[in-house]
Amino acid sequence: MPEGPELFLNSRYINEECGGLIFSGKVEKSEVSKNPEVPFESDRYLISAMSRGKELKLTLTPLKQEGPAPAPSKRRVSAAQGKQAAREPMDLIFRFGMSGNFKFVPVSEMPKHAHLRFYTRGSPPRALCFVDFRRFGRWEVSSSWQVDRGPCVMLEYEKFRENVLRNLSDKAFNKPICEALLNQKFFNGVGNYLRAEILYRLKIPPFEKARTILEDLKPQEQASGPTSRKKVKLKRETPDLLELCHLVPMEVVNLGGKGYDPVRTSDYSIFLEWAQCYFVPGMQTLRDANGRTIWFQGNPGPMAPKGGKPRKRQLQVKPNPDTPSSKVTKLETSSSVTSIPRKDVVGTRKSGRKKGNRIAPQTEDHTMAKEAKLPNTRTRRKVSALQQSPAPDSVAESQKRRASTRKTRDTAAVSTRPRQVKAQ
Repeated sequence: MPEGPELFLNSRYINEECGGLIFSGKVEKSEVSKNPEVPFESDRYLISAMSRGKELKLTLTPLKQEGPAPAPSKRRVSAAQGKQAAREPMDLIFRFGMSGNFKFVPVSEMPKHAHLRFYTRGSPPRALCFVDFRRFGRWEVSSSWQVDRGPCVMLEYEKFRENVLRNLSDKAFNKPICEALLNQKFFNGVGNYLRAEILYRLKIPPFEKARTILEDLKPQEQASGPTSRKKVKLKRETPDLLELCHLVPMEVVNLGGKGYDPVRTSDYSIFLEWAQCYFVPGMQTLRDANGRTIWFQGNPGPMAPKGGKPRKRQLQVKPNPDTPSSKVTKLETSSSVTSIPRKDVVGTRKSGRKKGNRIAPQTEDHTMAKEAKLPNTRTRRKVSALQQSPAPDSVAESQKRRASTRKTRDTAAVSTRPRQVKAQ
């Protein structure tokens, strides 16, 4: 999921690519998107962007017409009133969801999942697109940031630090520190990969109580005060948790790529080399109460979910299509052990039935399973005797065996009759 650094990098990308360019026409929305229409249309306007935590604000600024504007006729009064809003700047607030990002491309190379489009006036025409292939991203026509989000950990560090330490009595800090770091009311801009990297560098168990960890910073803050805070920073060898919430995102910004990129473009290798914990082979993982995976190393902490066993995550290497996969090798091995032709396999399913004058062959496991299903021991013995006896060589021998079996049965029945009479 794009986090604070990715939103900041997108805003910088928009300002660099679109700064000074003139856009024109209506703002187009894709048919499949469930986000609201953008009621903006202008012959000439500019686009600028800024970010705050996990939000990005896009500002559309109409340009004034050169020379005196012609007086509108009576027929065009209603149309002029409809475009009244386009004479003033309009702000759009974006939240990127799982895969949102902006791209500035020629119209002929429009991405498939471009759900909001702003067109340039020049030739060849180009478009600034909000691309979101998972469609979890959201936008709304608004000039204000979301109310329940705190100060940005990157661009408003002093306000962010003060907001956290002043509200440690909030119930949000009763939770484990790994869950509290995702609360945008206090840690606006921190997401899944940032929390893993921050906790790993300080060797803090992810399921330690958040208030227990942050309360240690409060006396230090009160003793130093805002004026001498910079001197205290120089004296400390390692930054504390709140400082890393600011420094680690800035490291991602200074990498030079796109940061964390779910689409995995060529710049993503820079991010993988930078990460020390997130998605690194050999690290342990657990799911928090919100179902999010936390990456860590060592003891998870006293508030770890019951029954959840930390497991090491291995790096999954995509198989080479030219070489056989492990699944194919396994199938080949099993087939070489059994090596039963198709016809024989069908014969084993119909074990016990006579095929001509011969009993169909059957495997040892199938015979044991068949005997376990038989209801009485007499039939079971008879079947096992037939399996152990050699196959009859001719029809005459099989008839002799049946006749002897009938004689034995009749003799046993006659011998039991006197006993039954005496008993009565």
